[in-house]
Parts: sequence; structure tokens; C-alpha cells
Amino acid sequence: MNLTWVGAPTPLETRVTRADAPNVLEYGDMRWELEAFGAGTRLTLWINIDRRFISWGAAGWHISFDVLDRFLAGEPIGRIAGAEAMKIAGWQRLNAEYARQFGIEMPNWPPQAAQKS
Repeated sequence: MNLTWVGAPTPLETRVTRADAPNVLEYGDMRWELEAFGAGTRLTLWINIDRRFISWGAAGWHISFDVLDRFLAGEPIGRIAGAEAMKIAGWQRLNAEYARQFGIEMPNWPPQAAQKS
């Protein structure tokens, strides 16, 4: 399959390594799992992220799942992806919290404009 990532000039070709509908989809370094949980469904994402940037990745996915949650609740807020996620209120707090949880230093980047949010 071809994946399109924000900021990438061309789609990235990757191979689906597991597809057990409706519970598991695995490709590249990502694995998505769905399982019944109470009256709903739990979505679990497994992904490999360079440890130097794991707090960014975790904060970014956190925001992505917040966007998905709002969409599923019928209250869509639109797409937030890539560097745009670093500009929203709460980005630095999430980044710092995930850095603490993973026991790492926060990366020195993003640019100052994104850090002011």
C-alpha cells in the first residue's frame, strides 16, 4: 500500500504484514489493534519511534486520537497534523509529560514559534 505522510513529497510504499479484520492491521513499523472494551472498543497503536523524538511522537499521536475522538463524537475539529500539532495549546505540556514518562530530555526543537503555544 502507499502511505501519504504530512510533509513527505511522495507517498511511501509499504507492505501490509498482517490484516486480521476487524481486529489487527500491521504494516511497516505500525500495528493497529481493535478489541471490545466495556460498551465500546479500545484502539491500541504500536509504533516504533526514534527514542530521541519519542515525546514528540507520543504527543502527536495523543493529539491525533483527540481529533479522532471528537470526530467519532460528532464534534469534528478538523485535521491537525505534522507541524500544525506543535502549534496548538497544550503541545508543550504533552511533550514535557511524555518526556518525563519515558525518562528522556525534551528535544531542543521545534522552532520558538511552535514552543509559544
